[in-house]
Amino acid sequence: MLEAFKKIGQLFIIGFPERKPSPAFLNFIQEENIGGVILFASNCPTHQMVEKNIRLISDHCRESMPFIAVDQEGGRVTRIHGAPAEFDSAEDYGSKLGIDTFEEDFSRSALCLEKLGINLVLAPVCDIFLNEKNKCLGGRCFGRSAHDVVPFVERAVDVCHKYGLLSCLKHFPGLGAAEIDPHEKTAVAPYDELVWEQRERLPFAAGIEKGADMVMTTHVELPALDNQIVTASDKIISTYLRERLAFDGPVITDDLTMKGAARLGSVGNRAVAAFNAGHDLLLFGQDIDAAMEAYEHFKNAVQRGEVPVERLKASLDRIAGIKFKLGKSVLY
Repeated sequence: MLEAFKKIGQLFIIGFPERKPSPAFLNFIQEENIGGVILFASNCPTHQMVEKNIRLISDHCRESMPFIAVDQEGGRVTRIHGAPAEFDSAEDYGSKLGIDTFEEDFSRSALCLEKLGINLVLAPVCDIFLNEKNKCLGGRCFGRSAHDVVPFVERAVDVCHKYGLLSCLKHFPGLGAAEIDPHEKTAVAPYDELVWEQRERLPFAAGIEKGADMVMTTHVELPALDNQIVTASDKIISTYLRERLAFDGPVITDDLTMKGAARLGSVGNRAVAAFNAGHDLLLFGQDIDAAMEAYEHFKNAVQRGEVPVERLKASLDRIAGIKFKLGKSVLY
């Protein structure tokens, strides 16, 4: 128990708002053995700054190598700009540029990202664009059917493997039918189990079959499948992802500071609920205060017995295992 308790920070991936990480941020990730850092465009004004920030972060994560994550989907969801890191949107490749051009462009980007020090790309998007009112996913989906999306997902995972990057399928179990943006409010999708099996499931199944490293959920309500939002749904993760898709890698939340997760309470309550539902990694964006608050709450919840120790150990094992895949030593 004591050994696992010391490694609770490995469950957290957090960001910072400034151009470069503050001393307080660096001290926090060092003292609490935080598992990873997510970079946003504000942290990446130049490629030189990206490298400098990553070196600084890595120097403060001596107990285990950190995940250095980035949402580099292409198009409007691009954190690291400039050639060759930047490329077109998923919609552009799916509708006109084609899969071979996508592979060429994403390969150049992946090589660049790896050289900069990125090791986790929070992509590809497996969602199918089914609702024209879904502004959250506008331009971010490869197509309007599973048949259109699957080949791009498979190719993206292959490219990540080729260039030594971890891939992350999102947003499980499928956000494309929703209208509401989970950044603003809990999204709602109307599909039932049969529709999910025949539609939303397929891109995720294809990515997992190709060996995708992580899966990300999001803050969506699926009334026909469960009465909990996915972020807090043991059923969605254990039954639909672990059992039906046989995925045994780490499952990561979407940003827990998003308004779509607000119904779960404080950021600390959100972290505990998400972890107990089956998530292994807890993602916080650029609100360092929220991340620190959630971390302290989570530690206290473990001490109070609100978080099962066996679940904690299982998640730490998954995280250590996937970090080992990066080919570097991890002290766990």
